[in-house]
Amino acid sequence: MSQGRERDEASATVIPSASAHYSGASLSVRWVQGFPSQNVHFVNDNTICYPSGNYVIFINLETKKKTVLQCINGIVGVMATNVPGEVVAFSDRRLKPIIYIYSFPSLTRKIKLKGDILLDYNLLCFSYCGTYLASYSSLPEFELALWNWEANVILCKKSNPGMDVSQMTFNPMNWRQMCLSSPSAVSVWTIERSNQEHHFRIRLVKLPQEDGTLSNETDMLFPTSLPKDLIYGPVLPLSAIAGLVGEEAETFRPKDDIYPLLHPTMHCWTPSSDLYVGCEEGHLLMINTETLKVTVLQKLEEFPVLDGAQLINPLTLVYQKDGILASGIDGVIYSFIIKDTKYEVKPFLEFDGPVAHLAFSPSYKMLLIQTDKGSVYIYTFGTEPVLDKLLEACDGKVQAISFITPGNKYFLTLTSSGEVSIFSIEDGTCTGRIFLRTHATTLACSPSSSSAAMGTVDGSVYFLNILDVESPQLIHQAFLSKSPVKILIYDQRGIFLLVGTEEGKIFVIDARPSKSFQIFGYTVVPENFADERGRLKDNFTHRYLYEVEHALSSAVLGFSESKIYGFCSQVPYICSYTMPVKEHTGICILKPQQKVQSKQYGAGTIYLSSHGLWLITIAKCGVLCIRDMFSLDTFVRCRSHSHHGQGIQNMKMSMDGQHILVNGKDDNTLVYLKWKRLGSNIANEIFEHCHQLMLSLAKTVETECDYLASPDYQCVPPEEETTEFQKKLSLYSSQEELAIDLNKIPWIQRKMEEAVKKEVRIFTPRRKEIKRGIKELAQIIAAMMEENEKLDTIAKLDEQEFCLDAEELERLHDECEEEVSKIRKDVEMHNLAKSYLTELIKEECWNSMAVKGRALKCFHIPYVVDNFPMKERTEEELLELSKVIQQKKTEIECLKLRKEIVEAQSAATMVKKHHEEEEEEEEEDEEKVVKSTSLPNYLLGSLSTDFGADTSLLTNQLELHSREEKINQIILLKDIIYNIKKTFNSEFDAAYKQKEIEIARVQEKNVRIAEIISDLELEEKVWQPVFEDSEKPERALVVEDDEISLQKYFAPWHKTKAELLTAFDAERLQQARLSDARHRGLMDMMGGVLEVKKEDILRMVIPQPPFMSKPDALWSEEERKQFKEYEKKVKELNEERDKYRKSLEAELKKLQNAIQENTQNFDEHLKRLFERRVKAEMVINQEELKINNIVFSLLLDEELSSREQFLNNYLQKKQDEKTKTSEAIQKAREDLDVFKENHDTLVAEDKVLDRSFKKEFSDISGHQVDVLYKLFKRRPRVPKQKTQTEVNTLVPYGERPGSGKLNKETFAQLMKSMDELDNVSNMPEGLDPSVWEHFCATRRAKVENEYKVKQKAACLLEMTTFLRKRMEDDDVVHHEIERVFHELVRLQDEKVKFQVNLTVQILLKQGQVELENFQLTLEYSDAILINKNIIEELNSVIRTQGQKKVASMMESKEVHKGIYQIEWEHKKMEMEMEDLNQKAWDIQMLFFSRDRQKYLNEPNYEGVIAIQIGIMEQTISVIDKNHKKNVENCKKLLKKLGKCSNQKDVANYNLSCNLREELVAVSERQDICNEIGSKLTCEKIARERYDNLMKQQKLTNISKQQAEQISILQAEVERLRMKTFPALVPM
Repeated sequence: MSQGRERDEASATVIPSASAHYSGASLSVRWVQGFPSQNVHFVNDNTICYPSGNYVIFINLETKKKTVLQCINGIVGVMATNVPGEVVAFSDRRLKPIIYIYSFPSLTRKIKLKGDILLDYNLLCFSYCGTYLASYSSLPEFELALWNWEANVILCKKSNPGMDVSQMTFNPMNWRQMCLSSPSAVSVWTIERSNQEHHFRIRLVKLPQEDGTLSNETDMLFPTSLPKDLIYGPVLPLSAIAGLVGEEAETFRPKDDIYPLLHPTMHCWTPSSDLYVGCEEGHLLMINTETLKVTVLQKLEEFPVLDGAQLINPLTLVYQKDGILASGIDGVIYSFIIKDTKYEVKPFLEFDGPVAHLAFSPSYKMLLIQTDKGSVYIYTFGTEPVLDKLLEACDGKVQAISFITPGNKYFLTLTSSGEVSIFSIEDGTCTGRIFLRTHATTLACSPSSSSAAMGTVDGSVYFLNILDVESPQLIHQAFLSKSPVKILIYDQRGIFLLVGTEEGKIFVIDARPSKSFQIFGYTVVPENFADERGRLKDNFTHRYLYEVEHALSSAVLGFSESKIYGFCSQVPYICSYTMPVKEHTGICILKPQQKVQSKQYGAGTIYLSSHGLWLITIAKCGVLCIRDMFSLDTFVRCRSHSHHGQGIQNMKMSMDGQHILVNGKDDNTLVYLKWKRLGSNIANEIFEHCHQLMLSLAKTVETECDYLASPDYQCVPPEEETTEFQKKLSLYSSQEELAIDLNKIPWIQRKMEEAVKKEVRIFTPRRKEIKRGIKELAQIIAAMMEENEKLDTIAKLDEQEFCLDAEELERLHDECEEEVSKIRKDVEMHNLAKSYLTELIKEECWNSMAVKGRALKCFHIPYVVDNFPMKERTEEELLELSKVIQQKKTEIECLKLRKEIVEAQSAATMVKKHHEEEEEEEEEDEEKVVKSTSLPNYLLGSLSTDFGADTSLLTNQLELHSREEKINQIILLKDIIYNIKKTFNSEFDAAYKQKEIEIARVQEKNVRIAEIISDLELEEKVWQPVFEDSEKPERALVVEDDEISLQKYFAPWHKTKAELLTAFDAERLQQARLSDARHRGLMDMMGGVLEVKKEDILRMVIPQPPFMSKPDALWSEEERKQFKEYEKKVKELNEERDKYRKSLEAELKKLQNAIQENTQNFDEHLKRLFERRVKAEMVINQEELKINNIVFSLLLDEELSSREQFLNNYLQKKQDEKTKTSEAIQKAREDLDVFKENHDTLVAEDKVLDRSFKKEFSDISGHQVDVLYKLFKRRPRVPKQKTQTEVNTLVPYGERPGSGKLNKETFAQLMKSMDELDNVSNMPEGLDPSVWEHFCATRRAKVENEYKVKQKAACLLEMTTFLRKRMEDDDVVHHEIERVFHELVRLQDEKVKFQVNLTVQILLKQGQVELENFQLTLEYSDAILINKNIIEELNSVIRTQGQKKVASMMESKEVHKGIYQIEWEHKKMEMEMEDLNQKAWDIQMLFFSRDRQKYLNEPNYEGVIAIQIGIMEQTISVIDKNHKKNVENCKKLLKKLGKCSNQKDVANYNLSCNLREELVAVSERQDICNEIGSKLTCEKIARERYDNLMKQQKLTNISKQQAEQISILQAEVERLRMKTFPALVPM
C-alpha cells in the first residue's frame, strides 16, 4: 500500500541513545484498519476517503486498494475534499489547530493554513471551483472564515457568538452563497467582493412553527398597533415594561409569544439556488435564498411504508434530478419527487440500521451510503443497479487483538459486543467472523492449537475453534465466576491458560482442546492439588509481597524469573527490580536496579517480546517504544496514535517479532507496523528463538489441530464432570434444583455446593442425633411453659425467659431496639422540621408584630370588630420619614419667608402710622398660610383628617410633578395610614379592656345568680360570657393537655416517681384527718356549721312526730296538740320560704337585668366602634389608592425612561452603523474611481495598440498591411471540454460556473492556441520573417491586453454592484435612524403629556353627582379643575360689583344727558355761524367758467347735453362690439392651442414609452456587449473612429468661423486705430 509523505516523516526512527547493536532499526506503517466516524467524501469519481484516528484512509472503488495519509500532529479533526481540484483538507486536534491541504493521488502537502482559532475546527468545506475553503469553529470564537488557500490568505471572517452549526455548504452554482444550519436555525451567507476585499453578509431564515404554519411576528421595537389608554397614560412595548435598555430589548419576546419552531436536521442546494431543508418533525421546507421565503412542501398522498419502517426526521439529504433522496433512523432511504410545492414519497433502499450519510459521486453514477455504525455501501445506477458493500464495520469498539499462531498470516480482533473477526495480515481484509452476542473484555490465542479464548463481563470464558479462518466456531464455554474476566494469558507452551477476574481470583485452565479445557483451580499448579472448593492448598503455592518506590501501572516478569520490569504510573520512569533469592514472609522492599526515563506520559503498559530480549511500552501519549531489556534504552520509537484518542489500548507482537499490531483506545483504529529496517543480528536472534519454539510446539499443535478437525468433536461441556455433578445433585437436591441450567451456575459455586453436599453426607448421623435431642428439649420446655401459666402473677416467668437461644433473643432485641431508635429518630427529625417551620411562622406572623391581630365580639348582636395588626417600623423607615418631614417643614418655612419678604417690600411705601395694622395683617396672613397648607377633604382625596391625621405636610395633588415629590408623598401617606391604624387600635384596646371589665362584673354577679338558682332549685343555666379564640389568639400558641387525643408517653422513671408521690400524698392526708378531732366533732354534731344561715331556710325540714305513723283514731290528746303545733310550725316555715323565694326571684331578676343592660351598652359601644372600623378601613383604602396611583405613575415614568434610554442606545448603535456604512461607501467609491481609472487607462492602451498597428508596419506594402491586419484581428477558438451526454443527463447541476483558476487555465489554453497561429506556416507569402516575428509579438500583446481588459471589466462590474449594495445598506440604516428620531419625538411628547396630566383623587358625596345615562366623557384635554366655593364667592362678588356699576352708570347717564344737550346746542350755533360766513365769502369770491357761462347763455342747454350723451353712447357700443369680437377670437385660439397641447401630451407619452423600451433595449444590448466583449471590438473601434472624425470636422468648422471673426475684428481694430491717429499732411 502506498502512503503519504507525512507518514514517512512520522515513521519510527532509531533513538540516538540506543545501543549500537540496534542501530538502523525502524518501523513503518503498513496499513491502517478503521471505520468512519465522520462523513465519507469523494476525492474523484473512483476514490473515497475518510479520517480514522491519526490517519486519512483513501479507498479506490475499482481495485479496493487503500492508501494511508498520516497526520503528524495527532488525531485528524474535520475533513473536506474538492473533486475538480482533487485536494483534501483536514485539521488536527490540538491547541491552535492547523489546516493541512494535500493533493491526490500524490499525497503531497500543498499548503498549511494557520488561523486564529484556539481550540478546534468544527466544519470545513470547499467551494465547487476549489479556490475557496470555508472553516467554522464553535467555542469560543464561533467564527466563520473564508480562505484563499492557494495564497494562504483569510479573505474575510465573521464571528457570530452562540450559533452552533451542524452543517455548512457552498452553493454549487454560485460560490458567493453559503448555507449554515443548526438544529435551531438556518442562515444564508452571501460573500460580497470588491476587487480584493471580501465581506460576509448574514441573513437568518424565519422558520415555521412545529405544526408547519408560518408565524406572523409583529415588530416589537416599533409596534404600530398598540392600544391607547386615555386614563392611565401611554401604552409602551413589553421591552420597556420589562426595563430592558440594551441589545436584549431588540430580541425580547414574552413567554406567551414564543412558539416552538421546526428543528432543521439537514439541507441541500438545488440548481436554481434554492434550499431544501429537512426537519425533525418530518416537514420538508423549500427556501428561496434571494427573498428568504419559506415554503412548507405538502405530500401528494400517503405512501405505503415498508414493514416496521417509519418516516421520521431525515438524517441526511442529497439532491437528485426532480427531487431528493432522504434517509432517517428507520434505515430506509426514500425518494422525494418534488413538483412545485408538493412532493411524492417512494421507498428507494432499505438497510438494517440508520443511514447517517448519503453522497453522489461527481458523475452521479454511484451513490455512497454510510450507516451510523460506519459501514459503507456503493449503489451503482444503470440498467441493472448494483449495491456493493465496501466497508463492513465492527459491532462495537475493538477491545483486544491477538495473532493466530505462528502470527505471520492472520490475527483476531474482539469488539465490546462479542464480535470476533479474523483478518489477514497481508492486506487487512476480513476472512471470517462470529457473533457471540455478549459483552466481551479480552482475547488470547493459544500457541499450541488453533483455538482462542475470549473473556466476558459476566465471568465466562468462551473457547473458539479457528482452524478454519473463514468460519470460526464456538467449541466450549466455561462459567468461572460472576466477576468480569480481565486477563487471559497463555504460557509459551500453550498448556495452561491463566484467567484473571476483577475480584482478584486467578484461574488455571488446561488450554488444550483435547483435555476439554479442564479447570484446575485458582493458581498454576499440578493437577489434583486443589481442595474440594477449588481453592489451591497453601503448601503448593508461594506468594510474596513486595513494596516498590513508585506505583506501577504495569509489570512483567523476565525469563530469568529473577527480574521484574515495571512501568511507573505517577512518574515517567521505567524500572527494573531484582527479586531476592531467599524466601521471606511479610513485605519485602525492592529497590530499583535500573531506572530510566520513559519519555512517555500517562498510564502505560509494558510487554515482553517472545524471545525475552525486548521490552515494548505503550502509553496514553500514543507512542510505542521498543527497548533493550538489559539497558532499558529505547532503540525504536513510533507514534501510531494520539493522546486525543486516549493513546494506545492494546499491542501485540508476533512470535517472530516481524509484525506488530497496535489498537487505539478511543479512535477505534488498528495500525499494522512492520520493520522498515532491522539489523541482521537482531533478526537472527528472534528468528532462531521462534524457530526453536515452533519446533517444540509442532507435535502439540499437530495433535490438537487433528483433535479439533475430527468430526467426532462436539461443542459440549466436559462429560465426566457434568455427569458426576448431576448425580450428586440427584442425591441431595429436589426436583426444582435439578431444573436449574448447569451453564448458569459458576464453576466456583458448583465446587462450593459439591463440598457442602459432601460435608452433609459425612455428618448426616450426627445431625439426626442433634435434631432428636432438640425435639426432646422442646417438649420439656413446652411442659414447663404450661406449668408456668398456672402459677400466680408474682411467681410467673416471662415467655422470653424460656427462650434457650440467648443469642437469637439478643439479636431480635437488638433489631427491635434498632428499629425503635430509627423510628424515634425519624419522628424527632419530623418534629424538628415542624418546630422549625412553626418558629418561622411564629416569628413572621406573631413575634414581629408590635400589635397582634385580634377580634372583639359583641355579647348579643353578631358584630365582630378586628383591630389592625401592625409591625414595628424599622429604623430606616423612621429615618426616612423624619428626613421627609424635616424637608417639608423647611419648604413651608421658606415659602413663609418669601411671602414675608414680598409683603415687606410692598409695605415699605405705606405710611408709618399703619405699621400696627400691617403687623396684624401679617399675623392674619401667617394664620392663613398655615391654614392653607391643610387642604380640604375633596382635594386631599380622603377623610384622614377625621382620625386626627396631620395633612399639612402633604403636597397638593395638582402639584405632584417630580419623582422626588411623589416618593415623599408616598412616605407621608404611609405615615398617615400608620397613624390612623394606631388611633383606631388605641380605641380598640380601650374597648377590649372594657369588655374584660364587663366579663369580670358578669362573673361576679353570676356567682350570686348561681347560688340563687341552686337555692330555688331552678333548671336555668347561668349565662357565662367568655373570650373566644379569635379574641385571644395567643391561645393557639399553647397546647393544652385536653387537646391531645393520644396518651402521653412517660418514661419508666417518670412513672415510678409519680407513684411514689401519689402514695406519699395519700398517707399524709390520712394522718392529717386522724389528728383533726375538732373537725370530726363539728361534722358529727352540727353538720359542719356553727350557725344556721338564712339561705338554709329553703332546705330546712321540720321533723314529723313519731306518732304520725299511726292512724288518726289512735292518737291521744297530747299527740293531737303536738300535731297542731307541728302544723303551725310547718305553716310558718312555708310562709318564710315563700317570702324568701320571692326575694330571691326579685334579686335574680335584678341581677339579670343589670347584666343585660351592661352588656347591651357595651354592644352599642362596640357597634359604634365597628362603624369607626369601617370608616377607618375606607380611609386607609383611600390613602392606599392614592399610593397605588402614585406608584403607577412612578412605574410608568420608569418605563418611559427605559424606553427613552433604549431608543437613545439604539440610535447610537444605528449612528455607529451609519458611520461604518458611510466609511464603507466612501472607501468603495474611492476604490471604484481608482480601479475605473486603471480600467480606462488599460482600454486606452488597447485602443492605441489597435490604432498604431499600421504605423508600426508602415515599411511594408499596403496589401501586406491589410493581410496582416486581418490576421491581427483573428483569434483562435479555444476548444471546450466535451462532456458525455450520459453524464450531462445524470448530473442535476449541469455546467457550473468556473473560478479564477479555471479562467487562468482557459487563458493558458488560449495562449497555447496562439502558438499555432504564430507558426511560420501561417505567415503570408513574401513577408520578411523578422516582420512576422514582430507581428506575432504585437498580436500576442494585443490578446493579452484584451484579456486584461475583460478581467478588469468583470471586476469593475463587481465593484459597482458592491458599491450599490453598500448604498442600499446605508439607505436602510438612514431610514432606521429617521424612524428612531420620529419615535423619540413621539415618546417625548407622550412623556410631557403624562407629566402634565395628573391623576387626582377627589371625594364626592353619594348622590351629589347623578347621571341618567352613564355617558362619562373621558377626554378632558381643555378642562380646568376649579374649587366650587371659589366659583360661588367669585359670582357673589361679581353680582355686587355689577349692581354698583349699574347704579353709577345710571347717575352718570343723567349727567351726561344734560352735558350732551348743551354741547349740541353750542355746536349748532357755531355751525350756523360758519355757514353764514362761508356764504358771504362765496358770494364775494364767485368765479364764472365757460361752462357756467354757456349754461347761462345757452337757452337749450339740456338738449346740447343730450346730443353729447347720445354720441358717447354710440362710441361705447362700437367699442363693446370690438371687444366681444376680440374675446371670441381669443377663445377660439385658446381652444385650438388646447387641442394642440393634448396632441403634444399624447405624443410625449408615446415617446416616453418608446424611450423606456429603447433604454431597456440599450441596457440589454450594453450588457450583451459587455458579455460578448471582444466580438464587438471592431465595431467599437469603427464607432470611435467615426466619433473622432466627427469631432475633428466640428472643431475644424469652429476654427474656421473663429478665424473669420478674428480677421474681421482685426480689420475693425485697424480701422479704429487709424481713425484715432491724427492725419499728418505732408508739407
